[in-house]
Amino acid sequence: MGMPVNAIIIFQCRFFNFIFFFLFVIFVFHSVKLLLPIIENQISMVRKTFIICVSILTVISSSGQTVSQRLQQAFNIFETDAQLKTAISSLYVIDAKTGQVVFNKNSMIGMAPASTQKIITAATAFELLGDGYGYKTWFYLDGPIRHDTLLGNLIIKGTGDPTLGSPRYEETKKEVLLGSIIKMIRDKNIRVIAKDIIIDESAYETASIPDGWIWQDIGNYYGAGAYAFNWNENQYDMILKAGPNEGDPVEITKTEPELEISALQNELKAGATGSGDNAYLYIPPYSYNGFVRGTIPPGANRFIISGSIPYPARQFLADLGDTLTSAGILVNGKYTTSLEMRANGKPLKYSGDPFSFLVSPSLVQMTKWFLTKSINLYGEAFIKTIAFERKGFGSTSDGLMYLKDFWKQKGIDDRELNMCDGSGLSPQDRVTTHAQVMILKYARQQPWFNYYFDAFPEYNNMKMKSGTIKDVKAFCGYHTAKNGREYIFSFLVNNYNGSTSDLVNKMYKVLNILK
Repeated sequence: MGMPVNAIIIFQCRFFNFIFFFLFVIFVFHSVKLLLPIIENQISMVRKTFIICVSILTVISSSGQTVSQRLQQAFNIFETDAQLKTAISSLYVIDAKTGQVVFNKNSMIGMAPASTQKIITAATAFELLGDGYGYKTWFYLDGPIRHDTLLGNLIIKGTGDPTLGSPRYEETKKEVLLGSIIKMIRDKNIRVIAKDIIIDESAYETASIPDGWIWQDIGNYYGAGAYAFNWNENQYDMILKAGPNEGDPVEITKTEPELEISALQNELKAGATGSGDNAYLYIPPYSYNGFVRGTIPPGANRFIISGSIPYPARQFLADLGDTLTSAGILVNGKYTTSLEMRANGKPLKYSGDPFSFLVSPSLVQMTKWFLTKSINLYGEAFIKTIAFERKGFGSTSDGLMYLKDFWKQKGIDDRELNMCDGSGLSPQDRVTTHAQVMILKYARQQPWFNYYFDAFPEYNNMKMKSGTIKDVKAFCGYHTAKNGREYIFSFLVNNYNGSTSDLVNKMYKVLNILK
């Protein structure tokens, strides 16, 4: 039997429905394919319009906010960052012209300022010493001259000049300065010194290193102490050569200049590839013995680390002896110091007036290097010099006493300046951002301000001093915004974690609000 007619009709209807649906799907597919670019373009335009509207609303919203409000928002974000989980931060900002407080967070909490402490020392030195101040190193003849012979001692009295032998100034370079000393002696028609050449170090305390400096710092160039007689900024370079593999020994090729008194025990090793400079010098002031420890990169042929000269007066005497010999001037006695004489039970005594002197560059010139290159030695010398000029004897404790007393008279609580040194190297230093900003404000009103301001380095297109020690980062200075408004600020962070460079970028984001 064949298929019933009704079944055939139903089958044919379903078949044609299927064909129609199939053709409809193909039509829709091709239509969508043709329309898709147009749809995507419309969606893109809507998205862009939305973003533009949001941006405009954001600008309108932010332009309606004050600098204080925007600083508060930026600081809130900063404080809640993971790097600040165990940290404390302080930011104090004022309007430079009116003194109005723009932002204040933790401004009365004492914090480690690192090298931003130098802005306090520099301002105090300008006030208490004067911008034209220069150190003098005095020369005495302790005995008569007969024919071409000095029958007594040649005595050189140091008063703390940190620039003697420094390569930073033309007149203080070793060759120039030693040449000046030879000329002094020849001008007195001296060809023979029958007795000793003595460095008088009595102007300063024997404690060249302030209390609070750590063992890991004091043998390295940035931890150089301030003595009554300084030489070559109390710095030398150590030239190293490492083996090719991690753990290989490291050879000390030489020191420049050759150290006069130190025997260094070498415990250096080659580190891992890319490990960088992890070498530290450990040698106390006046010492004959020390250690060099840590690692440098493997395969380094001429790797340089810099240390602090443990007894600068002795280093100078060695250089002076070589120069006198080359100049044909004979010294029959010893090269020694007043400290060594006292240790041997023969304290130095002499009388009479100096026959000549050397003068340092001005405080303006020194401050430029002090702030721009953050030379710790200068800060320690300035503090001791403040005491020396007031009581005839240079000590850190007295210098800091005069510093705190001066700012107390200007309305700053001395408890806001809990300072152990003049450079900020001590992790025990505690100052407030309020005190720093008030000092910067005071400086702005003084006749020496242009010299002071010019000495500030520039970071993030802002005139500010930076500070860095372990887990401490700081910025402190001045900035003029695009609208002409002038700000004074101090921003200290203590006990942060993670990368310093990451933290700095986050601090910049906050400070950028002042632009």
